[in-house]
Amino acid sequence: MKKAFTIPTCKTCQRIFDDLAPEGKNCEIINIKESGISAKDLDSMKELAGSYEALFSRRAMKFRSMGLADKNLSENDYRTLILGEYTFLKRPVFLFDHAVTVGSRKVEVERARELLG
Repeated sequence: MKKAFTIPTCKTCQRIFDDLAPEGKNCEIINIKESGISAKDLDSMKELAGSYEALFSRRAMKFRSMGLADKNLSENDYRTLILGEYTFLKRPVFLFDHAVTVGSRKVEVERARELLG
């Protein structure tokens, strides 16, 4: 299984996919804005990443507007928020059978390149 969870209009995601070309095209690309994130996929990501918090984006505009910065969130809260609002998923996420890469940090992009190859 090779899946990429992204928003195609996101400039950061576009830059990463351009950088990963052609390897980045060797996986199922899921537009989370259009199709959302399934609970099964999110749970698979969590198992490999170690926590829902590791998958959660604090950069999302709704993070502050919903007052979440002032709250002490549980793992269940992170899961519920990501499933309810696609912008809370740190992206891009590359999900493989036995590994996951999360976000746009250089080390994560390089790891995705290795796993896609």
